[in-house]
Amino acid sequence: MPIDLRGPLTEAEKRNALPKVIAHNRIDGPGSSLDLREFQQALWSLPNVPEQTDADHAAEWTRRLPRTVGITIDAGTSVEAQPLDPGMIAVSSVEYGTEVIAKAGDVPPTKENWLLKIMDLFRLSGVRFFLHNLKPGLQSSGLGGSATAATGVCVLANELAGRPFGRAQLASMASRIEQDLGVSYTGTQEQSNVMFGGVVDYVWFPWGIPGRPETGYGTSVRFEIMPPEAYTEIEERMAVFHTGMQRASTDVNSIWVEALFTADGYRLHREKLDIAYRFREAIRVHNWSELVDTTNEYRAIRTQVCANYMDGAEEIHGFAEAKGCAVFPLGAGGGGAVLIVAAEPDALKALQVDLDSAYRAVPFRIMEKGHKLVNLPLSEQ
Repeated sequence: MPIDLRGPLTEAEKRNALPKVIAHNRIDGPGSSLDLREFQQALWSLPNVPEQTDADHAAEWTRRLPRTVGITIDAGTSVEAQPLDPGMIAVSSVEYGTEVIAKAGDVPPTKENWLLKIMDLFRLSGVRFFLHNLKPGLQSSGLGGSATAATGVCVLANELAGRPFGRAQLASMASRIEQDLGVSYTGTQEQSNVMFGGVVDYVWFPWGIPGRPETGYGTSVRFEIMPPEAYTEIEERMAVFHTGMQRASTDVNSIWVEALFTADGYRLHREKLDIAYRFREAIRVHNWSELVDTTNEYRAIRTQVCANYMDGAEEIHGFAEAKGCAVFPLGAGGGGAVLIVAAEPDALKALQVDLDSAYRAVPFRIMEKGHKLVNLPLSEQ
């Protein structure tokens, strides 16, 4: 039977207590793109997994596995459930000025219906999901916005349906829907970030964790590599600026994936595993000069494989290099957002003075949680 939400949502609306999920974006760095399915699978090999995976804080046993460090920030998407006509479901977006609506149980699996299809998977009815960005103007910016939106929709639908799925399952669902319906080329890092939050090292296990048959696609072994009380250490050494230029990230991702099928490309991509591990360790032990070095090394490999990766970020790179800082176009670099990393806060402050007049700064704070539930669980009282 469908889960008819019109009644309880109408009552919640009267109390000004409509349920919502606030889902957060991420900053990535060295390790970015290793979460794509092809990279997870092509670069993974069976490790000797210790009984207690967190016993070794350095996690040396993961050094040659694909990984991504996710840093949760206060940008993101709010997804609110609103009452709708019985038997109908809809998704509305403020930023894109769009609404898709359909009869519950009768949603074709098309690109335009991707978020609507998630709602339909949970057999929801009589509900509209209303989406808007927490920071206006940052849609399609390279911060993982589409994946954040999809995962926020998954979380809210899961809550309204009584939590049938766990966190890793929701990350997997959001990833598969986004890629398989042709919305974008995605992996599991942005989705996992929404589910787990914080400053986390995700070590990818594309087929599940050996010895744990209950795990599968979307599974990772996770390490919190920086506690909340130390977040300012990163915040004063990282900045994000927007170049004002955008392109399709899928174009760059597809070039990187194609390189996996050549001997030279595969060798270059394998070099990224060790750099990503060193980046992880630089954050964990506060080795900020290593943070800059690994960012430069990873960017150099990405650019060698696909020169278009740096399109629009060349000038920022020149300014940053002159100040001893490193730049990293976020995601696949298509959204125009560029991460800047400095070993010393003063160097970053000096660089920001140079950039403020020409580029849009994207201020951020690091968040401990990847999402927040509001007015949940839903009640008619």
